[in-house]
Amino acid sequence: MSKLRTALAAAVLGAAVVVPAVPAHAAASTPEARVNTFFREYRRAVLDTKDQSPAEVRAHYLTAELNGRLDAWAQANDADPVFRAQNVPLDWSTRYEGSGAGHATIVLTEKWGGGTSQDVWHSVRLDTLVISDLEGPPAK
Repeated sequence: MSKLRTALAAAVLGAAVVVPAVPAHAAASTPEARVNTFFREYRRAVLDTKDQSPAEVRAHYLTAELNGRLDAWAQANDADPVFRAQNVPLDWSTRYEGSGAGHATIVLTEKWGGGTSQDVWHSVRLDTLVISDLEGPPAK
């Protein structure tokens, strides 16, 4: 009986080793989760705690057209185009704002030292979960 338990335990452990880990971005199955995952991965890349560069993270999560506009924004504003600032936010939160015309709007609130915050609005394609726009709050 002891040999049977040992063999069974070895089989279970062996099976666990064969199962691949799921990448963090694969788990992002909603627009809100996708924006949260993008921001976390981008922030890690900027802070140099990730194997990918910020440009590689942007290329994975954003449309090429948006990437081009963000590059132009960064040059014009001398700031990070995703953070919309020259430094890195300490924390953030996301909220679903609505959807229509095949896109969802996700508001990401960046939280800064001193208790200040800033909203950045993200547009996410519902069919692919690719982020197609990123901008400050709409004018009221």
